[in-house]
Amino acid sequence: MFSKLLIPAAAPPATAPHALTVPHPLLHLLLSLWHQLNLNGLIHNNGALAWVSLLLAIFCGFLLGKISAVILRRLAMRLEGGHWHVEALLLNGLANPSKVAIFGTLLGVGFHQLTLDPTLTGLSYRVVYLLVDVAAFWYFFNIVSIAEHSLKRLLARHESNFTEQFVPLVRKSLRMFIFIIGSLYILENVFSQNIGAWLAGMGIAGLAISLAAQDSLKNLFGTLTIFLDRPFLIGHWINYQNYNGTVEAIGLRSTRMRLFDGSAVSIPNSDIVNHAVQNFTNRPYIRRTLNISLPYDTPAAKIRQAAQIVCDLCQQPEFKPHLSSPPPPDGRIPRVFFNELGATSLNIVVYYYFYPGTDWWAYLDFNQRFNLALFEAYEKAGIEFAFPTQTLYLAGDTKRKLSIEMPPNSHDHPPPDDP
Repeated sequence: MFSKLLIPAAAPPATAPHALTVPHPLLHLLLSLWHQLNLNGLIHNNGALAWVSLLLAIFCGFLLGKISAVILRRLAMRLEGGHWHVEALLLNGLANPSKVAIFGTLLGVGFHQLTLDPTLTGLSYRVVYLLVDVAAFWYFFNIVSIAEHSLKRLLARHESNFTEQFVPLVRKSLRMFIFIIGSLYILENVFSQNIGAWLAGMGIAGLAISLAAQDSLKNLFGTLTIFLDRPFLIGHWINYQNYNGTVEAIGLRSTRMRLFDGSAVSIPNSDIVNHAVQNFTNRPYIRRTLNISLPYDTPAAKIRQAAQIVCDLCQQPEFKPHLSSPPPPDGRIPRVFFNELGATSLNIVVYYYFYPGTDWWAYLDFNQRFNLALFEAYEKAGIEFAFPTQTLYLAGDTKRKLSIEMPPNSHDHPPPDDP
């Protein structure tokens, strides 16, 4: 058939002697493949029944694979409902690989119905072995979820954030290991490649690869450092190099943060371990420094009363539970001092520690309630708050009268009387 396309019926024109004798590269490739596989003999040596058997095997492979996947998934759902978690994972992980395995097996049955030469026989065996091997390693790849489930149960006694950080790392490592082993196995047993020679060649090229992958290796060691040192966990609120947000994921290469403006940022792990990270979630308390400014004309008794009002507020049942540490106490109690004579006001400083320090919104709500209570108490006591002003004292001010006197001067004489 291809020879008819390449050999012209009439002699080529004298002006283009090689126009039809040089085949197209694609046609040349197809022609060489046709002769190598002896496809002419494949067509002539097999009757219609053999080809129908092959098509029927392919159809049955698709159909039975689909049915097996549906049955396995439904059984897995029933087992999951009965709290048979491991058995459910075993069946659910087998659903998709079973489709490939059944199709590959029936495809091999269909190939067996054909009369093939040694080259095509070897090729058909490779296809069947490839499908079955892919299905097997796909199943191993899926049932890593069993190890993940068992590890989560084992670490259930620890904090959940640590489990969320450790388990995905183990899952990714196991699946990467299975993928590499499966690829090497298929290359050696299906495609007859010498894996030993490949590994030896990789040893020679290892130096170049390691130099090219320096950043990746740094990030990998950074991941191990984060995992072992645990400066933060998934879900923690951290501040790193002006990036303020929560940790969403810790990967093998980078850590993904969700900033408070809604955007996501990925930071290489090698950078994180070399810089300071501020962890807000791990703090046991939040310290507040409150400065209360009073006018300079406030009497000393009112200053003492203003400081005492703050101390009394800290002891009220509404505020005291959040201002004392849970047992055992750590000695961090509210402190109130009249500490400074400022340029425009008298200053009372208040230090208190809010517990627990993990709830930022509760801290802001506490400060609002405390401030409102302080305003109400000062209003009842007649204590004013100062603000930066410049005050002019006038002679007509009934509250602050000024005494103005002219000093005596011997050279000053009264004006003479009019004649």
